[in-house]
Amino acid sequence: MSHSQQPKPLVAHRSGPLSGRVRVPGDKSISHRALMLGALATGTTRITGLLEAEDVLNTAKVVEALGARINRREGVIEVLGRGVGGLIQPSGPLDFGNSGTGCRLMMGVIAGHDIEARLVGDASLSRRPMRRVLTPLRQMGMGVVEDRETLPLTIRGTSSLVPIEYATPVPSAQVKSAVLFAGLATSGETTVIEREATRDHTERMFRYFGAEVRTAMRDGRHAITVVGDAELEGRDVKVPADPSSAAFLAAAAAIVPGSDVTIEGVLVNETRTGFYTTLREMGADVAFADLREENGEPIADIRVRHRALTGVVVPAARAPSMIDEYPVLAAVAAFAQGETRMEGLAELKVKESDRLAATAAGLIANGIGARVEGDTLVVEGRGAARGGGTVVTHMDHRIAMAFLILGLGTDRPVEVDDVTFVATSFPAFTGLMTGLGAKLEAK
Repeated sequence: MSHSQQPKPLVAHRSGPLSGRVRVPGDKSISHRALMLGALATGTTRITGLLEAEDVLNTAKVVEALGARINRREGVIEVLGRGVGGLIQPSGPLDFGNSGTGCRLMMGVIAGHDIEARLVGDASLSRRPMRRVLTPLRQMGMGVVEDRETLPLTIRGTSSLVPIEYATPVPSAQVKSAVLFAGLATSGETTVIEREATRDHTERMFRYFGAEVRTAMRDGRHAITVVGDAELEGRDVKVPADPSSAAFLAAAAAIVPGSDVTIEGVLVNETRTGFYTTLREMGADVAFADLREENGEPIADIRVRHRALTGVVVPAARAPSMIDEYPVLAAVAAFAQGETRMEGLAELKVKESDRLAATAAGLIANGIGARVEGDTLVVEGRGAARGGGTVVTHMDHRIAMAFLILGLGTDRPVEVDDVTFVATSFPAFTGLMTGLGAKLEAK
């Protein structure tokens, strides 16, 4: 957000029953990867349902700056790829805006090319840690020109990248994916070893584009191997609806009495559905209908109906499959009867904001008992919630949306200090919510 833009506060009011069938925007993770794989493939990749939000559009601009051509025709994005190893020296800095995924994965893409690139981003992204990705990529032979671990960074790729075996210190799909992207360009096999399985879109899409990927269990850990000197072919990619965006609508239906909402064509890859599992455990009526598969990913229509909710313990092992959904789950937990404990949330401290602290602060501002115990968030549910507070979003789109959802069920309105950043992931959020019957008004 430029300094010329004024913050845009928004107020959520207690709403009547929400109902309808809607489609939320395309999945952000798959949108980023489709553009990158399209650039590394030979031939044309046609993408429908691409998430047209700032983070993904920044990735598209970066892909073009690296020499892939992008054409738009009637809702289809065509990427004319250059093949693995075929990207070119960009003429200026590559600007990722607010996107950690775009930036971290693209480091892996660039690593296998004999080019130098300067990576920049907005104030929020420039505070986020990059060491976790730089460490393995340096082991493979990528150079980092400055001795820095945050943006702006200048990296130097190489056409003689070395394959490695790398055990990730923390569960991170972004680190895994960056290493696997780099592995495409090596002349050997690159393996990432994880203690806990993280979202596997990269592996599924690599296979779909023609790369050889193997997964195996090794001493109770997950080992993912990509075979280098890969030749990828352009593909047609239909981007499914984003389960993290759908979570906000599902949460609203779960907390507003009388609601019945269906979200169409949502990605239900099991590495992304922890939130829906948790809603069911709390007592919400959540059904996956018309299960089907598109470009190697499972899809379903998700129907959520309101029912009385009960507090639960959400185990740390579930965190990787719902890391983005904790703020909105905390909003739901306020309306459950009893305490909800969400364990293993260290990763939330290094998201767009310190999401753990911001979530707890937003709940407390609205009269809801909440506390952080180490890496655990505890919400004291009373079956109802007071509201009436103003939430500081810290330029974080998910904090903004989570607390607007909270306000649809609270006794008093909830104000969010700035919704400008919602455009990074879900530009149509306000329109879709009001279409279902939510009462949201600009201040």
